[in-house]
Amino acid sequence: MESVAENNADVLVAVEKFLTLFVVYPSENARVAHVLWVAHTHLMDRWDSTPRLVFEGPDKRCGKTRALEVTKVLVPRPGLLANSTAAYLVRKVSHPNGRPTILLDETDTIFGPRAKRENEELRCFLNAGYRQGATVGRCAPTTSGKWSTEDLPAYCAVALAGIGNLPDTIRDRAAVIRMMRRRASEPVEQYRPRDYEAEGHALRNGLVAWANSVSPTIMKALPVMPSGIVDRAAEVWEPLVAVADAAGGQWPERARAAANALVAESQEEIASDGERLLVDLRGIWLAHHDPQSMFTKDILDELNKLEEAPWGAWRGGWGLDSRGLANLVRPYRIGSTTVRVGKEVSKGYRRDDLVDLWERYTADASVEGRPAGSAVVTDVTPVTDFQGGEGTLASTGKPPNVSTVA
Repeated sequence: MESVAENNADVLVAVEKFLTLFVVYPSENARVAHVLWVAHTHLMDRWDSTPRLVFEGPDKRCGKTRALEVTKVLVPRPGLLANSTAAYLVRKVSHPNGRPTILLDETDTIFGPRAKRENEELRCFLNAGYRQGATVGRCAPTTSGKWSTEDLPAYCAVALAGIGNLPDTIRDRAAVIRMMRRRASEPVEQYRPRDYEAEGHALRNGLVAWANSVSPTIMKALPVMPSGIVDRAAEVWEPLVAVADAAGGQWPERARAAANALVAESQEEIASDGERLLVDLRGIWLAHHDPQSMFTKDILDELNKLEEAPWGAWRGGWGLDSRGLANLVRPYRIGSTTVRVGKEVSKGYRRDDLVDLWERYTADASVEGRPAGSAVVTDVTPVTDFQGGEGTLASTGKPPNVSTVA
């Protein structure tokens, strides 16, 4: 007789095979994240927080909507929406039939430049609903003609799909899968609900039975996270890693490899301009052998020369100037001052004013010879790919698009 762990692993393997019929993933790590997220929706009462799942593509026809459509038949009480308001979702989550799984498509039309300000309430709801016990306040009329206050639940699982433009506060709470258009050599089955819905629902029933069997164990689970996955990233991945540990087999190793890879990929993407600036300033200081001070003019010259960094495109392509630099660092309570470099005196910035910020906002700020923000991927375990090949997560030495001065 197979062990419980093997049976549990088989449940997730079956879900993985089903998803792979219709979705071409950018990596095995992305596929693992999707499988684990689907499974976690059947254990919502067991989590302190629920990670958002984001399918993001640079253009149309990347499989984003298809991923949501296939997810719909596997999760509890799905609501596949092309648009929505916060008021609708509040009532949806409060429905007596039970907590839904929200699948929100076309997020670029919701959070794009033209509609961004109109949907701040929706963004607030999605952010708040990430946490167990979160509520939103509403006023409701009473039979006497007066108004009463209501605290309505906001906590629910949410997957989103769109072409960029997703607010950083949502991305920060998400496992992000960056979809790409499939090659001609990567065929998929045409997904028609009438042909595959019954099979999907059978898998969903299997997930329900599995979730019921592991629920008592998962309730007490404190999964060991990979080194370097802390704070918000650990909150996002803890439920997914807990699901993998409960399933057993190769899933614990695959889950941790996926967490390392996807967190490293998204680290730079969710950084604000200020955080990105601090990373690049640390790189410039190290490239100049960590001087005590640097002139503003020299800092700006180095920043604007960084390839793939945003600074050279500021002011319509004229580059970041001293006023823009001052505005970016002002929220961190630092500013320029008169400094001496050699025999020359001019406005600039002191290393001592920046060290504390580097330690707080950039990774490994104390490591000499390597710019802060360089990602160190650890605890990487070789895993067997779903297709049968051997795969391992390789460290690139730094997150995507972090430029440094040679």
